[in-house]
Amino acid sequence: MSLLSVKNITMAFGSVTAVDDVSFELHAGQLLALLGPNGAGKSTCFNVINGQLRPARGSVRFDGHEIAGIRPRDIWRLGVGRTFQVSATFGSMTVLENVQMALLSFGKRLFRFWAPAAGFYRREALALLERVGMAGEAGRLCGTLSYGDVKRVELAMALANRPKLLLMDEPTAGMAPAERHAMMAMTKRLVREDGLAVLFTEHSMDIVFEFADRMIVLARGKLIAEGDSATIRNDEAVRAAYFGRLAQPCMSAGTGTPSNVPLESL
Repeated sequence: MSLLSVKNITMAFGSVTAVDDVSFELHAGQLLALLGPNGAGKSTCFNVINGQLRPARGSVRFDGHEIAGIRPRDIWRLGVGRTFQVSATFGSMTVLENVQMALLSFGKRLFRFWAPAAGFYRREALALLERVGMAGEAGRLCGTLSYGDVKRVELAMALANRPKLLLMDEPTAGMAPAERHAMMAMTKRLVREDGLAVLFTEHSMDIVFEFADRMIVLARGKLIAEGDSATIRNDEAVRAAYFGRLAQPCMSAGTGTPSNVPLESL
């Protein structure tokens, strides 16, 4: 049985249909990439799954629960973690304190003022930081970290609710190539070790083709393709969505011979 089942979700903003009758499934232990050009509906689809938007119609079932339209905090407590394209950490707090705050929230202790918060979940926070390679930076202020390290802290925070499903919106945006590969290799390890399911959006196609188990592609709100890397590379509808027309053989410079336009060039 699938961990996440999205069926026929539709979301419109006025006369614009951002997500149009989209269906897909995700199983535990899989990395599923959600792809598409700008304006394809990826963020809207994420926000529907995460509860920030209520779909006009359709169903989102997670681990046997219907979650379409319920509050994000309730979805989080069911075991859905999320990282954002713009990192959501507190720059004036230490690395350790950021993760402790996430653990305090999950433990429903944020509004219990009679005990110092710094004493709670310290060992658990350090264990999460160890998993993402940031335990050695626990005492540093988040505002002094490199962008790649901030994303690692955010991932540790996203693991605070012991998620079964992790939603990652552009997890490697703004990173150097080596940092991108390190981040996704670490995510792949978490999937393998914990049996996590991960749904992620990503514009770096080298990352997608190297780490995703499966891919789904949206264009103008509709799901146009689904499959492994070979299937997506050779799908004409995908080429049309990215290039604005079906990719036709083009002339190699100076040779007069045709050569196919590779999807890897995106």
